[in-house]
Amino acid sequence: MARIHLHLLSDSTGETLENIAKAAIGLFENVEAIRHFWPMVRSDVHLDRIMEDIAANPGLVLFTLTNHMLRRRLETRCRALGLPHVAALDSVADALSNILGQETRTRPGRKHILDEAYFARIEAIQFTIAHDDGVGHENWEEADIVLAGVSRASKTPTSIYLANRGYKTANIPLVPESPPPRSLYTLRHPMVVGLTVSPERLIQIRRNRLLSLNQAPETAYVDIDKVQDELAFARRMFADHGWPVIDMTRRSIEEAAAAIINLFNDRVLAEGDGA
Repeated sequence: MARIHLHLLSDSTGETLENIAKAAIGLFENVEAIRHFWPMVRSDVHLDRIMEDIAANPGLVLFTLTNHMLRRRLETRCRALGLPHVAALDSVADALSNILGQETRTRPGRKHILDEAYFARIEAIQFTIAHDDGVGHENWEEADIVLAGVSRASKTPTSIYLANRGYKTANIPLVPESPPPRSLYTLRHPMVVGLTVSPERLIQIRRNRLLSLNQAPETAYVDIDKVQDELAFARRMFADHGWPVIDMTRRSIEEAAAAIINLFNDRVLAEGDGA
């Protein structure tokens, strides 16, 4: 396994930089990345302290520093140590600058400041946690997205992922013996999305869940006939109400969330065109 020290320097919270680094490392196999995270780097004194650690643990230096003097100081020190260093947003910012005909703003933290978008994301996460598994249906009209599906169809993890992207998301399990509240069928603001999965995959997931809880792995919960009935019940509901459907059988949570976000954006665009 390859081992690398990864130094991340940001003049703000560093969340953007962390996400870039995580995505880039994910492109490689058998890599152990030792991350040294340095947020809120805004002074020469702070940078000099960081350089001591970088010199002791040489590796790749990634940075998002908007202060030109501080940036040049970092680049000079990295060159002196013979270390590779990359300004993570430069190529994208340069391309946008050329297209827009504008210079980039240089106020520290502008890239990921605690602005309205940040607080909206926190609000989305709080809403989603409070409206998991059918809870709080009286507030569903406030949601952006409502996910519906049978038990263990990945509703909760998909909801949390969407919340982290800033979408207020509620979810509800569909159980033939316990129909959902009528309000589910009259929602106007949220987009309702059905999640489905193949019977075989669903049984496997449920059986693993039972085993993790030290419960008997053979119950009606994993009976093939009952599972097929549950899925048929859910599919009929999706079709009757014209809800888009995402098949989770071979999709990761990230892929499913991306598909849902595309559906949501298409819906917003269509509503805007119709206004």
